[in-house]
Amino acid sequence: EVQLVESGGGSVQAGGSLRLSCEVSGFTSNAYAIGWMRQAPGKEPERISCFSSDGFTSYADSVKGRFTMSSDNAKNTVYLQMNDLKPEDTAAYYCAASGTLYGCYSEFDYWGRGTQVTVSS
Repeated sequence: EVQLVESGGGSVQAGGSLRLSCEVSGFTSNAYAIGWMRQAPGKEPERISCFSSDGFTSYADSVKGRFTMSSDNAKNTVYLQMNDLKPEDTAAYYCAASGTLYGCYSEFDYWGRGTQVTVSS
């Protein structure tokens, strides 16, 4: 079974940086999509980034230029580097994935349990 485990969240001042990690296991498909979602209290989940195995990469306008995805395949880990954090970035962040190339265009099939990011003014 696919498991996604996030880490690296915490509390930072506005303008600071954090790097989130997502350790992936049980994912054997050669075709996949993986990315990050976030959800703030009272708001709908927001897709903030996505990468698919055909090379497609996307970022939400709200984080473009500040957040960057990367990976270390040897460690089966995906990262989200978050720079110039703003109070509106405060949310629970979830690593999410799908066993299809089209996951970036629809819904993710698998979610991690989340890690909290809090940005203070």
